[in-house]
Amino acid sequence: MRIEVTIARTTSLPPGAIDALAGELSRRVSQHYPDSDNKITVRYASGNNLSVLGGAKEDRERVSEILQETWESADDWFITD
Repeated sequence: MRIEVTIARTTSLPPGAIDALAGELSRRVSQHYPDSDNKITVRYASGNNLSVLGGAKEDRERVSEILQETWESADDWFITD
């Protein structure tokens, strides 16, 4: 399954947030899909979007939930120095 998350360029994020989000999202998706070879990309683009390629409709809905949970819990896993 290939997952692409784009974040609007107008969104102000601290340095390292994109890589940290990709890592945490990868960890969480792997917990739900351990037998799948997941490739996760997070990048800036013109708007916010989630694409799940190679998965069923239910997979996209679950990945969307995981992304939302990950984003909302950023205070727990994203540490800035």
